[in-house]
Amino acid sequence: MFRQAKQSRVYQDVVEQIQEAIVTGKLKTGDQLPAERDLKERFQVSRGTLREALRVLEQKGLIEIRTGVAGGSIVKGVGTEQVSASLGLLIRYKKVSLQNLAEFRIGLEGDIAALAARRADTEDLVKLKALLSAAGDHLANGPDHWDSFITTDEQIHLKIAETTRNPLFISVLESLSWNIHTYYESFLPKDEELMKENHQDMVQLIAAIEAHDSEEARRIAREHVRRFSAYMEKQKVK
Repeated sequence: MFRQAKQSRVYQDVVEQIQEAIVTGKLKTGDQLPAERDLKERFQVSRGTLREALRVLEQKGLIEIRTGVAGGSIVKGVGTEQVSASLGLLIRYKKVSLQNLAEFRIGLEGDIAALAARRADTEDLVKLKALLSAAGDHLANGPDHWDSFITTDEQIHLKIAETTRNPLFISVLESLSWNIHTYYESFLPKDEELMKENHQDMVQLIAAIEAHDSEEARRIAREHVRRFSAYMEKQKVK
């Protein structure tokens, strides 16, 4: 499965070979990599180089390094969490601008809403309406319940993504939902009128999804993101 590592970029070559074996299915989730001694011989590398490569693979989420008697390097496989983690870091540390984030979300959330409108079933609608009711309760309690309202709003967005049945949409929306709060805290006013406007958008969006009107759902979602992104941009320049 493995060959001697290229000496010009030793540890990177080890990473690439093991990563390729995982991606192509030669190594499957739950498999244990050969012992360190065997890997050193196959790659013809030092112990330090091998351990550096394994640490990189662990950071990528492709393996788990376990210690103890039953220890070793266990394959975790390739999943959407790797995409989610990278996107989350960009958002959490504000490495993308509000404008970048808005452009990304307008297209993404529009497509998600349109697909959800085509695929939503009775169970999806029951869950969306329950979340909408919870958001209405937080709205009735005023700005003191802003955080609870926004959290429920994020849950609605995530449930709409789940309704698409597409793991990529779900993963990306999860990352957005978990990490975009830092932008809301910094740039979105904790204003009751904004809460009402947000809630009304969700009412209309869920109604469009229930009616299986994909283009109306797309329009509402895109306009919602565009308008609230503009509010944050306005707050940022104050």
